[in-house]
Amino acid sequence: MIFLLVWMLVPLAMTFYYSFENYNLMMPLDRGFAGILNYQLLFDDPIFWAALGNTLVLVFFSLILTVGFGLALALLFNRTFPLRGVARTLAVAPFFVMPVVAGLIWKNMLMHPVYGLFAWVFRSLGLEPIDWLAQYPMSSVVIMITWMWTPFALLVLLTGLQSLPEDQLEAVRLDGANRWQEFRHIVLPHLGQVIYVVLMLESIFFLTSFAEIYTTTSGGPGTATTNLPYYIYLNAFFQYDIGTSSAGAIAAVVLANIFAIFLIRFVSGNLNAGANR
Repeated sequence: MIFLLVWMLVPLAMTFYYSFENYNLMMPLDRGFAGILNYQLLFDDPIFWAALGNTLVLVFFSLILTVGFGLALALLFNRTFPLRGVARTLAVAPFFVMPVVAGLIWKNMLMHPVYGLFAWVFRSLGLEPIDWLAQYPMSSVVIMITWMWTPFALLVLLTGLQSLPEDQLEAVRLDGANRWQEFRHIVLPHLGQVIYVVLMLESIFFLTSFAEIYTTTSGGPGTATTNLPYYIYLNAFFQYDIGTSSAGAIAAVVLANIFAIFLIRFVSGNLNAGANR
């Protein structure tokens, strides 16, 4: 408890305190109580609202893709086929790549419009290469995050599948259920709690995505990929405005809690409805 208090509550309390301070690193001695001015400046800033929208879009689509692909791969790797161990290792490997390294790989080796792998494939097919990070910046960031976090969903969901009693599946098969009915009425309800865990943990990490944006788009073009963490970073280390950046951090914490509460209610409601059926 002491460790948690020092590690979590003290920085949060300091951030909350600074959000009411007129504190700029360019004038560290010229400080004073600002009241709610920092929050007014924050909510009047159109870039903040753009960053908020980008954050929600990034989290929403990343969750859908990672859980969808993770579930599909988990169902695949739960079966027996040749070289399953090798294929499973290759599928999990992206999760162990550091975000900065992953961003540089996608930016310079895959999505580069001149010498990237995708550009070479397009030219081989007689097509014009696409500048992914300039033309489709948010989609590119979502693809990178999906590539990195699908293995996490795969590992957790595969563990849940392997805990499913085989006799339940054999019973529904003897009753004449097809594959879709087996998945819908047996596999999916069994994975309900596991999917909930994946959604909660991934939501936390997606809300704090920073390295992928920092190494690839730098929040651009314009503010197309500026999310809340990157917006806070710009205010703190480019404008040296600790007060406004602290207010943004508090807004991000509030958003994360609202998102978590909404997700808990949504998933719990679905699980209860499934249990009642």
